[in-house]
Amino acid sequence: MGRNIRKRRSPLTVKVIAASAAVALGGGGLLYAQMNASAHESNNSAQNYTKAAAATVATISCPDVGQKLTSVPDKAKQGVATELANLDKQITEAYSRLASTRQAQANDANFVQNAIVGPLKEKRAATIDRIRIDITRVGGQFNSALSQLAACTTQAANQTTAGQGNNNGGQNNNGGQNNNNGGQNNGGQASAAPSASASTPVDVGAGGQAGNGPSAADFVDITKVAANVQGKPQNGAQASTGTFTTRCGTNQNKNHNTDNVIVAPGVTNGAHHEHDYVGNQKVNAFSTNDSLLAAPSSCQNQSDLSAYYWPVVREQNGQQEFDANALGGGKEGNVGKIITPVKAQIKYVGSPASKVVAMPQFLRIITGDAKTTTNGLANANAHWSCTGFENKVQLTQQYPICPQGSQVVRTFAFQSCWDGVNIDSANHRTHVAFADPASGVCPNGFKAIPQLTMRLVYNLAQPSIVNGQVKNAYAVDGFPEQLHKAATDHDDFISVTKNNLAATIANCINTGKKCQ
Repeated sequence: MGRNIRKRRSPLTVKVIAASAAVALGGGGLLYAQMNASAHESNNSAQNYTKAAAATVATISCPDVGQKLTSVPDKAKQGVATELANLDKQITEAYSRLASTRQAQANDANFVQNAIVGPLKEKRAATIDRIRIDITRVGGQFNSALSQLAACTTQAANQTTAGQGNNNGGQNNNGGQNNNNGGQNNGGQASAAPSASASTPVDVGAGGQAGNGPSAADFVDITKVAANVQGKPQNGAQASTGTFTTRCGTNQNKNHNTDNVIVAPGVTNGAHHEHDYVGNQKVNAFSTNDSLLAAPSSCQNQSDLSAYYWPVVREQNGQQEFDANALGGGKEGNVGKIITPVKAQIKYVGSPASKVVAMPQFLRIITGDAKTTTNGLANANAHWSCTGFENKVQLTQQYPICPQGSQVVRTFAFQSCWDGVNIDSANHRTHVAFADPASGVCPNGFKAIPQLTMRLVYNLAQPSIVNGQVKNAYAVDGFPEQLHKAATDHDDFISVTKNNLAATIANCINTGKKCQ
């Protein structure tokens, strides 16, 4: 796994992230993908507002150890996954302490370092050492450089890579590409987001009704954003131009949990945020390949048992949801009314450069990065827009404020190239890759597979910015220290099929048919 393939994004992502760049969607044209509590503040007129973001709002910024893992022996995978989940839990707990000790921080410039960041480093060092033991005791090789990733810092609001309020829709100017190995910088810190000194006092106003975002800078009037979408790569002689649409509903039955069986198998609340689930109806931390095959499906095609799940979107309107006092919900800063999509369109599309091979059973793919606020944008794959604007503007780093009568749209274009061998990888990324954005060609050694695309449409109250505050804010669920930035949006998928459906999907795409 020496080659760097994580920096190759889907055509959509590479171009959306650039300031004035274009979005190309392999095989399917514009991503018409058939297819995330604390007291609330109000003003004197009883209208709901989130708190304005202060200039130096801080969060905990820690190197992402999981993204640095390139090889974990099978016998060590469960132990390593559990310890990686422990690292996430430790960051969550440290962020909670950061948010609840503002007065102590104001009184003591060394409080953050002595009471939060220092102890966090010690816990992380012990956890990383347990990962070393898990790997080496079964004969694996441990990269000693991982031991250097224990230290964390604080990060000011104006130093986060995501959600800056500029005039180009929050896009950065380097296409999201970072000149590093595999999209990581300096042990997980993005060079575009330098960390503040741990002794720097932090301010209280992070925005959002839970105090951890979103803020006014996280929203932009889409009618004021320059068009940034261009066409897809031209189809070659061997292009696979068909499509396969699967209809699996919108999670009307409110199937939610805060687990993530891909990243944190066997760990309850491994995601630290709620997911919507469609398709397979028995997905949780303890799911196995066998249990997924035996589960019911919400899809009309009952041969499609695949797990499609994504972070919920919430209106931060002061309403207490069922999880207001639960981990993953209100206890971890994910607050407000969960909004079910009015449309969830799931479509598999082909490659402009070649035929596709069938997806292997139990293939796992994660697209996007839930930790872009501290990781940087190397693996970002968030796309936000509005109905009527999808072929003009796609946003990565900000949520759109849509005009009256327009709906918010989230779209995803998953990795469309597979290494031909593995159904998962140690960091859950290197077994799949994005095709070249200009040609649609997969990296050397990779095969084109049907590209999973999704289009989620929401009816949301229209946000507005009044005196630096957001009225009717909405946000995607996430890790609390990620401040509910738009760029943290991500999507998860496990391919589970019966009755030769995977081959049927590939055949439809390769023969240019439109199937469902």
